Amino acid sequence: MDTPTPADGALCLVTGASGYIGGRLVPELLDRGYRVRCLARHPDKLRDFPWSDRVETVRGDVTVAESLREAFAGADVAYYLVHSMSSTARFEDADRRAARAFAAEARSAGVRRIVYLGGLVPAGVPENELSPHLRSRTEVGRILLDSGVPTAVLRAAVVIGSGSASFEMLRYLTERLPVMVTPTWVDTRVQPIAVRDVLRYLAESAALPADVNRAFDVGGPDVLTYRQMMERYAEVAGLRKRLIVPVPVLTPRLSSEWIGLVTPVPSSLARPLTESLRHEVVCAEHDIARHVPDLPGRPLPFTEALRLALSRVREARVTTRWSSASPPGAPSDPLPTDPDWAGGSLYTDERSRAVDASPEALWRVVEGVGGENGWYSFPLAWAVRGWADRLVGGVGLRRGRRDADRLRVGDALDFWRVEAIERGRLLRLRAEMRLPGLAWLEMAVERDEEGRTSYRQRALFHPRGLAGQAYWWGVSPFHAVVFGGMARNIARTAEKTGGGGTGASPGRG
Repeated sequence: MDTPTPADGALCLVTGASGYIGGRLVPELLDRGYRVRCLARHPDKLRDFPWSDRVETVRGDVTVAESLREAFAGADVAYYLVHSMSSTARFEDADRRAARAFAAEARSAGVRRIVYLGGLVPAGVPENELSPHLRSRTEVGRILLDSGVPTAVLRAAVVIGSGSASFEMLRYLTERLPVMVTPTWVDTRVQPIAVRDVLRYLAESAALPADVNRAFDVGGPDVLTYRQMMERYAEVAGLRKRLIVPVPVLTPRLSSEWIGLVTPVPSSLARPLTESLRHEVVCAEHDIARHVPDLPGRPLPFTEALRLALSRVREARVTTRWSSASPPGAPSDPLPTDPDWAGGSLYTDERSRAVDASPEALWRVVEGVGGENGWYSFPLAWAVRGWADRLVGGVGLRRGRRDADRLRVGDALDFWRVEAIERGRLLRLRAEMRLPGLAWLEMAVERDEEGRTSYRQRALFHPRGLAGQAYWWGVSPFHAVVFGGMARNIARTAEKTGGGGTGASPGRG
């Protein structure tokens, strides 16, 4: 039986480091003695990770071959952890081009191993009958295996961990619907795996022998139907027994729309997840144990994986979430800081208030916006806007927060994403709801000429076409209630929780 060798300071290149798996794999590799280099389209997204000062970061994009050269220089192991979750017809082409560019550059740079996390393939199902996303994952794995670089393709089904899309879907479906009408895939057998076991297999695969070039099925010890998984979740979470009624008329598209309405997972992401459940996904082998031996109690049983994930959620210790993977906007998109304004019209709604509290107290309120804390004004208006966004295929207002107190660049925050954060001073959010234009919300903590704490808030909108113009003027009458109330209540909350710090008059602004 072969066992992985020690790291000895080898250099691992990690793509997708800001994503759900990549953000957790990096510290696993560091703890094993590897040096780590992260490839990122937006390096700022990695700035606030607790391990950011222990890694090297290179700007690049797997879809642009020229940008990979610097990233691969001197790398011993390369992790391919990027996937397109687009619903457009051309996503398979993008996946194919990216995998080929990555494989070619890895071979040219003399990388000794590639490690890829793909999807578990149903046994006996022809490739043309697989879901488009699973078919693409399979093709990417094949491209990497044919690269000339020894490659380990780990194929997993449902990954259970705090913040994973599969766990969030399971969690919200079970918690919110004591009686539910479900698609027929609720009785499909699957083999879930705990995220900590996925991470162990990924990390240990860096040291596989050079003659290993193959795919491995990885899964936990339990094979369950989705119905049984929901029943187990209800039991672990202390919920009453759920009544589950399968209905054959719910197509993958209809069921993904249904999931999008009930859970924080948008229908665009729910669809590839549900499509993968049309066929039984059970490991055909457990050969990975020849190289990464099973430990006592590992892989984790499904119930234990649920308990660990739930405890992380309840203790607000979710290090990465499924929503972390979405980029904050195209590199070509204009910024609200562009002068005069490079991208065309820019409408603004500005509010400012003097605050009778310390800057630290005000910042705590600013950094705590969204999620369970809400948006400090007219909750019904925010809720209606979130539901409207869901109805047109947007992310809606229910993604919540990764962490109850701290934000970092790239975090999803309800239907916003953190685009910039200067801790203690500035928070800039970019809107990810469906809009006829681009929108931002800025919240700043400042001091005025007299040294008093000041709160400044700007809502910005760059319209696209006539629809964008109509949208801005249509909603602007509500700004005084929504944005004015928000500024007022944020200031009052800071004064209530940490007042007396500046001597400012709470009625000003």
